[in-house]
Amino acid sequence: MEDKVTLKWQEGMTFEGIVSGHKITIDADEKVGGKNSGPRPKALMLLALAGCTAMDVISILNKMRMPYDDFSIDVFSNKSEEHPVVYTDFKILYKFKGKNLDLEKIKKAIDLSQERYCGVSAMYKNIGPVTFEIVTEE
Repeated sequence: MEDKVTLKWQEGMTFEGIVSGHKITIDADEKVGGKNSGPRPKALMLLALAGCTAMDVISILNKMRMPYDDFSIDVFSNKSEEHPVVYTDFKILYKFKGKNLDLEKIKKAIDLSQERYCGVSAMYKNIGPVTFEIVTEE
């Protein structure tokens, strides 16, 4: 099974990517000749991690019939100081809102995502530690 993306130069440092039939623009900061018309490629790695684990967690919680009103994820990463500049670690902040949230179910869903289902997380663990924190509010 093979995945494929296509990237086409537009102008300057702007590129249009095609991912699963969807267009995405990537660009560089103005300081390096870009127009800031899209995210940087490296930041998309963090989005991939957030998206992968979010889909797992929501799918698992829905199967557990655990209600929630809102859910979001922030991913933080430190970068090396020398070139090539790479991510050195990843911290995922899972944020849930709702009444009667079951922290045990939430933790189980996240553990399953991190230990079994999220392929992005599994790959990134080869780069550096992947840790997480859970925040809940009513």
